[in-house]
Amino acid sequence: MTKFDSFNDFYPYYLQEHKNRTCRRLHFIGSVLVLLLLLSGIITGNSSYFIMTPIAGYGFAWVGHFFFENNRPATFKHPLYSFMGDWKMFGQTLTGRLRF
Repeated sequence: MTKFDSFNDFYPYYLQEHKNRTCRRLHFIGSVLVLLLLLSGIITGNSSYFIMTPIAGYGFAWVGHFFFENNRPATFKHPLYSFMGDWKMFGQTLTGRLRF
């Protein structure tokens, strides 16, 4: 397992693990669903929405990795940096810095 000293060292590796556009798109969809579920949970006060967030977020991402990227998600080896990478990649996709 590769050790990274910082998130800045990790992020290029993370992007390398997300070369497939379909995988990136599935990550993006999962992230949007997570935000919608969180917002729904806050608005309604229904905790079921919060419970569904990891299923939506990781479910879409893992389908992307196993079926399109053909690799294992970075979450298994680097959970915190991978979580941070998901949101950085999401932001870069929103701003057009990464192709959707």
